[in-house]
Amino acid sequence: MAQHLGPLEWVGGRWVIGDSTRESGLSIALTPEGLEHRRRGETAPLVTVEWGQFVTLGVNVAYRNWQTSRAAGFVAAFRNVDWGRDGCSLQGNLLHPYEHWSARYTHHARRYGAGHVIVLQALFDQLSDARALDRLGDPEWLGAAVTELSSYTSWYAPRGNRLVKATIRTLGV
Repeated sequence: MAQHLGPLEWVGGRWVIGDSTRESGLSIALTPEGLEHRRRGETAPLVTVEWGQFVTLGVNVAYRNWQTSRAAGFVAAFRNVDWGRDGCSLQGNLLHPYEHWSARYTHHARRYGAGHVIVLQALFDQLSDARALDRLGDPEWLGAAVTELSSYTSWYAPRGNRLVKATIRTLGV
């Protein structure tokens, strides 16, 4: 089984988005019940949201750690890129109450490959469209998906989207 796909990695027997090992690091654990937004060193999650609460859910990914700085966020205002303080975040809409939701995570020391970012974003988008976000909380299903998708290295998004669609079809939704 592959151990990571961009910011998504297998840590301590579960899938986590973000660097959960950094001092005061923020991460988002994907559990069978939903998402747990966590800070390193704290036992209780900061926020918990059940899968059924999400109407949509997407992932913003900055390729490199420096792209999450405030200065990079200023530059990003003139471009269509995920930089700045929200460059590493999950964002979506909740059902009850209907409102925007977001949670930031800490970037790893490693850079994220373009292919990994493309297929991770496509995975979130396509599972949102299929109303099957709860699959992200199934460690075996997500592990199989990550194994299948982690070999993708191209910058060509349409091919990555097709690979995600085929993977979801093969694994079942």
